[in-house]
Amino acid sequence: MVVVDLTKLLVLQDRDMKRLALEQQLKDVPHEISLVEAKIAAEKLAIDTAKTEWRELEAKKKTLETEIQSAQGKIAKYRTQQLEVRKNDEYRALTHEIETTEGVIGGYEEAELKVMYAIDEAKKRFNEAESVLKTNIAGHEGKIRTLREREKQAQIDYQAAIAASAEARLIVVEDQLKIYDRLARKPGLPVCVPVSGGRCGGCHLKVPTHIEVLARSGAEIATCDQCGRVVYWVF
Repeated sequence: MVVVDLTKLLVLQDRDMKRLALEQQLKDVPHEISLVEAKIAAEKLAIDTAKTEWRELEAKKKTLETEIQSAQGKIAKYRTQQLEVRKNDEYRALTHEIETTEGVIGGYEEAELKVMYAIDEAKKRFNEAESVLKTNIAGHEGKIRTLREREKQAQIDYQAAIAASAEARLIVVEDQLKIYDRLARKPGLPVCVPVSGGRCGGCHLKVPTHIEVLARSGAEIATCDQCGRVVYWVF
């Protein structure tokens, strides 16, 4: 009795699975890189946001300083006018304007103190964030370099795997190759799976006794009646 030898077919399958794994790896790398690039963009945005907060507070402080200077100018003008007026009611009116403006200046100065405190806090947050985020960004950029190196090596390995698969196909028996190619499309690799514990190594469902016996004897190619994969007995 001639025993079906699946050795060469299994070699082809092994090489095809390595080829497909490398192919998937090459497909995954760009996505992985885009995810890391998105993290870098988020880190940079966090730095920019902290810097913007700081600058906006600085701008607010300058606006308050301008308002204070303007109000102080008004007081100086009112005091000059007081020296020129001769009526008491006009003098009192100018005194009221001076006191009101001084109150406004007091409000500006209080707001300025709060802004100055906020600036110190924002500057502290920015410096801390910048230090941490720059370290994170450097790590992300290093990961991208690693991914690109992996992609380059995977491309080399993939080309070698294509050649290895093509070489293995040349020595597989034609009828086995036809079955293999049909099953490789659906359900897909692995096409050849062992029978273990009376179950198919592909779909893991129980195979009929006669299929298990056929796989054990090797008299002809045995296939799972559930998924159609070629099943073989492991001694």
